[in-house]
Parts: sequence; C-alpha cells; structure tokens
Amino acid sequence: QVQLVESGGGLVQPGGSLRLSCAASGLIFSIYTMDWYRQAPGKQRELVAGITPGGGTNYADSVKGRFTISRDNAKNTVYLQMNSLKPGDTGVYYCKASQYRSGTFLAYWGQGTQVTVSS
Repeated sequence: QVQLVESGGGLVQPGGSLRLSCAASGLIFSIYTMDWYRQAPGKQRELVAGITPGGGTNYADSVKGRFTISRDNAKNTVYLQMNSLKPGDTGVYYCKASQYRSGTFLAYWGQGTQVTVSS
C-alpha cells in the first residue's frame, strides 16, 4: 500500500529553520511529482513547493528564496528546507505524490506534520 510519512515539524522561533522529510513507500517514487502543501487554521490548503521527476522546482511566492525543495530518489524521500521562518508559515504541512500518464492520474497524501513559528 502507498504510504507517505512526513516528519521534522515542530515549534521554532521566527527566523529559525526546519527541514521536513517525506518518506514514500509502495510507489515508484522516481516517476512522481512531489509537492509540499500547507494549511493554516481557517484557510485553504495551499501549494508551497513542488519538484518534478526531472528535478524542476516551483515555489509559492510567499516562500521563494526561503524554502528549498529537493528529492533523493535513492531514499524515496522528498525534503523541504525552511529557513527564515515567519509566523505566517505556521500550519500543517502535507506531502503529496502525483502522476499523470496515459490517461491515468494518481495522487496520494501524507498525514501531515505541524509547523508552528512563534516566539
């Protein structure tokens, strides 16, 4: 069965850093686009960063220059390095794996990990 397990969340002060990890199993990791989403209380879930199988990346404007997404296909893991954290970065961060190929679309979500930025 497909499983995405996020880790690395926690409480951090403004200006601090965290690195989130998402370990995938039960899928061919290397062919999936991997994304990080986040959801703050009372707000819609939003795309934070994404990385394609070929290594192309995209970021939300609000995190550009502060966050870096990367993947290690040998470890079936995607990372989100978060620097210069702000209170507005607080929320539950979710890992998503998706692919579309020959008429088939698949998407899987992790359970989420809480990130709280507060002094």
